Amino acid sequence: MIRKILIANRGEIAVRIIRTCREMGIQTVAVYSTADKDALHAQLATEAVCIGSPRSADSYLNVNNIIQAAVNTGCDAIHPGFGFLSENGDFARKVQENGLIFVGPSPDLIDKMGNKAEARRLMKEAGVPIVPGSEGVVETVEDGLKKADEITYPLMIKAAGGGGGKGIRIVRSADEFPAAFMAARSEALANFGNGDVYMEKFIENPKHIEVQIIADCFGNVVHLYDRDCSFQRRNQKMIEEAPCFSLSEETRQTITADAVKACRYVGYNSVGTVEFLLDKNGQHYFMEMNTRIQVEHPITEMVCGIDIVKWQIRAANRQRLTITQQDIKPSGYAMECRINAENVKQGFVPSPGRIEFMHLPGGRGVRVDTAVYTGYEIPPFYDSMILKLITFAPSRLECIRKMRAALEELIIDGIETNIDFHYFVLHHKKFVDGSYDTSFAGTFIEELKQNEYVV
Repeated sequence: MIRKILIANRGEIAVRIIRTCREMGIQTVAVYSTADKDALHAQLATEAVCIGSPRSADSYLNVNNIIQAAVNTGCDAIHPGFGFLSENGDFARKVQENGLIFVGPSPDLIDKMGNKAEARRLMKEAGVPIVPGSEGVVETVEDGLKKADEITYPLMIKAAGGGGGKGIRIVRSADEFPAAFMAARSEALANFGNGDVYMEKFIENPKHIEVQIIADCFGNVVHLYDRDCSFQRRNQKMIEEAPCFSLSEETRQTITADAVKACRYVGYNSVGTVEFLLDKNGQHYFMEMNTRIQVEHPITEMVCGIDIVKWQIRAANRQRLTITQQDIKPSGYAMECRINAENVKQGFVPSPGRIEFMHLPGGRGVRVDTAVYTGYEIPPFYDSMILKLITFAPSRLECIRKMRAALEELIIDGIETNIDFHYFVLHHKKFVDGSYDTSFAGTFIEELKQNEYVV
């Protein structure tokens, strides 16, 4: 049994994992960089260990220091959270080699599904629809140009070994291809240590739909229905909702069934998310699988009444899944706004600094996941997301109205944030009626510019 977990992460996800561990009676060890010595996760954990200097490479990506901290403090397991080392198969392998449990899928599954080209191949074998594209990695510009003629433009060049919007280029003609290919490879190498890229047809203005999965080591798989993650700026999600308001029941059943089929085919054994693109004709295509907890998992928890992290830990503990698909009965709507420390009027540039005062909203159906507090100094070294504001209500419109009220009540002084930006979005007709797609955020930002709200 897992009795003590080291959380190899920081910020709100580390705090969120600590809270579930407390409920389960599991002790926790937080790791922190010198820049995070006053961080909330380091204060809430049972123990805290400094693992390096502010640079991620010296701390939150320092595999040896993290594993040493786990061994020295007598941990049974390591939870990677999201980002950092969460989808690094080599890290998971080293965790296991040192006699520790990795709270996530097996290292081989991380490698298979983390390599986007390999994942496409597996999904094709499983009978899950994939976007037309290259069969595997594209090695050279010349090879890519030949394949591009088969796929037809517009197309996307994408990093094979990562996600999060990094290492992606949209190409609309052969003239653009060479420069885009080299740029995508360089960005992929810089962000993931792997410069491999693959190609697929660019689906114009799709919906981005994902399905939350829970699986165990005994072949049991259930889905927790769908989320709409279509409000994105430069491939980075900003607002998510569950369920997708515009999805027909027939399409929902097909997409969730394909997500379960995908997990069963590869023998998945943890919490994960299968992501799809939905085109204008209602056809869905497999995009990728995230073999970790997602930033937006709280909205699924709200509508399904299930603690996803708890089941993730149980799966790592080789406990059998005791809920069936029939047990999962979602109700209502949930929405999440990612509140970032950034200056929207200056192009969304990060805005680190000291929080002079903070007031958080509350009330029925309002949840706040954060690791910041009044007096906290936000360091400039990490992701700018500082808070996730989540609302839940019986209907989507009520959920939007509750989110507006929560944003009105949320006060963060001393730094710039995107609170006002979210508030404006939630009053736009296209967002309110749920008809938006992945192109909407860009269009909305242009509208703000024309109204002299400079971004």
